[in-house]
Amino acid sequence: MEWQQFEYFRTLAKMEHVTKAAEALCITQPALSRSIARFEEEIGAPLFERQGRSIRLNKYGKLFLQRVDIMMKEFELGKKEIQEFLEPGRGAVSFGFLHTLSTNLIPDVIAAFRCKFPNINITLKQSPSHSLLDDMQKGELDFCLVSPIELHTPIEWTKLFSEQLFVYVPKTHMLAEHASIDLHLLAEEPFILLKQGYALRILTEEMLQEKGIQPKIAFEGDEADTIAGLVAAGLGISILPDMKGTDMNNIVKIPINPPEYERIIALAWVDGRYLSPAALQFKGFIFDYFAEGN
Repeated sequence: MEWQQFEYFRTLAKMEHVTKAAEALCITQPALSRSIARFEEEIGAPLFERQGRSIRLNKYGKLFLQRVDIMMKEFELGKKEIQEFLEPGRGAVSFGFLHTLSTNLIPDVIAAFRCKFPNINITLKQSPSHSLLDDMQKGELDFCLVSPIELHTPIEWTKLFSEQLFVYVPKTHMLAEHASIDLHLLAEEPFILLKQGYALRILTEEMLQEKGIQPKIAFEGDEADTIAGLVAAGLGISILPDMKGTDMNNIVKIPINPPEYERIIALAWVDGRYLSPAALQFKGFIFDYFAEGN
């Protein structure tokens, strides 16, 4: 059995038309028919139903096509890996990050990376931690920048930096003049938080529960900027990191006392999964970038 026969079978299975498949493969129709007949003989079962000029996969063919698709994809991946090794500084990286990191941090990181590696393409995705981790385990992302709450194997992660958390209140709020604030003072306040499942939401609730506070949720949102906007409108308070680039004209950002609350930001990846040279260059760059205090 030759590799070419698998390609012939897959093309015919997709097109279900001998003449068109032969044209696509740049061979004659009789040559394709003979190749498929030999292929079926070696497999030990007919793979197509033939009715006149029409041809369709039968139940054996549909089952076998699934395996051939997997085999062909692995073959293409193997070729890609070798090509990437032969072409250093090229390739592609898929990278996910949290909504709250997008304002200035991610653009600065990506700009610095592109300056050093202009021929590596980067695909970006902005989502909450749980969504990013799901996509990464599915193989849709190489890395993600997340808050490592409730991470489990096969996810590996390395801390890059930590962010101080603040209480955000409207400028007209009675607490706005405080130089710092104890969480006990927030027990009766309406909270505006990210939706359930977001790492920052989990961290915030853990902080409040340590103080015996069950937060009164006034609003929930998907974006930290939206949360800040609702605070500015006087609809409640929130707990957020330093939101650089966010309009703070009608918001006061108050440090928490004692200043022990922070959010860890880490680079995460799937342990044991193949990383292309481009991905490894990106990983090394990220570690160096934050080690230098950027």
